[in-house]
Amino acid sequence: MSHFLHRLLRVLADGGAATAFTGPSGRTTYAEARALLLRLHHKLAGVGTGDTVAVLGSNRPETLLAQLAAHLRGASVLLVPASANAADRAAVLRAAGVTALVVEPGQAAPPGPHRMLPLAPSAPGAEDETTVDVPPSVHTVFGSGGTTGPPKLISHRGIYEGMAHIFQPDADGPWRVLVVAPLSHLTGNCAALGALLRGDTVVLHDGFDAATVLHAIATERVTHLSLTPPRLAALLDHPALPDTDLSSLRSVSLGASPLPERRLRQALEVFGPAVGQGYGLTEAPMVASITAAEYEGHPGRLGSVGRIVPGMQARVEGGHDGDGDGASCGEVLVRGLALMEGYHRQPDRTAAAFTGDGWLRTGDLGRFDADGYLYLLGRADDVVVTGEHGTKVHCAAVEDALAGHPLVRQAAVFGAEGDDGALLHAVVAAEPGLTAAAVRDHVRATLGGEHFVPAHVRLTTADLPLTAVGKVDTTALRAGFSPPAR
Repeated sequence: MSHFLHRLLRVLADGGAATAFTGPSGRTTYAEARALLLRLHHKLAGVGTGDTVAVLGSNRPETLLAQLAAHLRGASVLLVPASANAADRAAVLRAAGVTALVVEPGQAAPPGPHRMLPLAPSAPGAEDETTVDVPPSVHTVFGSGGTTGPPKLISHRGIYEGMAHIFQPDADGPWRVLVVAPLSHLTGNCAALGALLRGDTVVLHDGFDAATVLHAIATERVTHLSLTPPRLAALLDHPALPDTDLSSLRSVSLGASPLPERRLRQALEVFGPAVGQGYGLTEAPMVASITAAEYEGHPGRLGSVGRIVPGMQARVEGGHDGDGDGASCGEVLVRGLALMEGYHRQPDRTAAAFTGDGWLRTGDLGRFDADGYLYLLGRADDVVVTGEHGTKVHCAAVEDALAGHPLVRQAAVFGAEGDDGALLHAVVAAEPGLTAAAVRDHVRATLGGEHFVPAHVRLTTADLPLTAVGKVDTTALRAGFSPPAR
């Protein structure tokens, strides 16, 4: 029997009138959440072991409870990524072999042979179904985009059972956990489920707005929240911040993409000892962490993502002296308890991701200092981690979208560091009359996500430089790049 599901059922049954979820859509008590879960479980009659149920929904209680209802039926659950465009969503469903899709009304449902179910509970009365057979384990698949090839389907089982042991009620709680990351992403999913396991209140926001978040911190007395660097920057720069009561905050967790040291210093000044930073990826959710206290007296650690957490190991492979200080720089490899079981239905991709002795290749370049602190130095391939959710954007996908504009002759896209982290930069050779705004609008319309839209666009009527073999020379373009004056 899954200890994770057993504990959640017990917490929901014991929570009674305490608030499980709150947010712009209203308040849901633990008793009401339990009734919703059982009604959704009833709605999924006929689903069972061997099925893969996809859940496509926004940040609302029903989305998380539908996931749990499918787990209780013994099915695998695919969380359809909120950041994926329509084509990628369809690709993810096909690759996962989805047999049923639970979709929120108003969401664009990808076509396919799967059974379609609305994200709505069955009629009242199904909560009287008090006997629920708990399966031995849960299986959740997190999908990535598939614009540049087959989507990655990241398969997790063990992390949920581990969460059931780690997230226990706190004597000083219950806490109030603000979740702005999509529930379909591992960060938001684990934050919400961990809060429920502790008996906390989940403050759910569907999307991010800096003013709304600051208002919620003060009025909802938020104690815990996680932020990506762009979202942190939005809070730090917001004019309402100086007048916002932040006294309730106990934990401000930062991660998902590289954090500029300037912003980390600001965060420490504003939020104080509540600040912490973590490093992980969907394949390995928690690899390293660092607390505010560890920065004291060690300004060099502002560039570090921390030390490796208990239960995990990390090393660098193919090392070389990256900074001239003797520290070995190479690809970060990890293994341990918080690790995916592999890529769902993708054995070749799984085999390529792991070394022969079980180390996961992260694709990140890094180095360790003498005290065991890890410093990340960039990506091993040409992928830019950007946007509010720390989304990995393939430059080739944006280049392909740009090439579809009738006035564009050539395009090159690459990542460039800005004040608030990595940004997309596009150099576009085009016919006269094209504007940077039109370029951005075209990418937005083609790929359907703000994180695909270049922050900087340089237009030229001249041809782009080519390498000897006829490819666009992105190295030369990078060397000549300077961000526009702000």
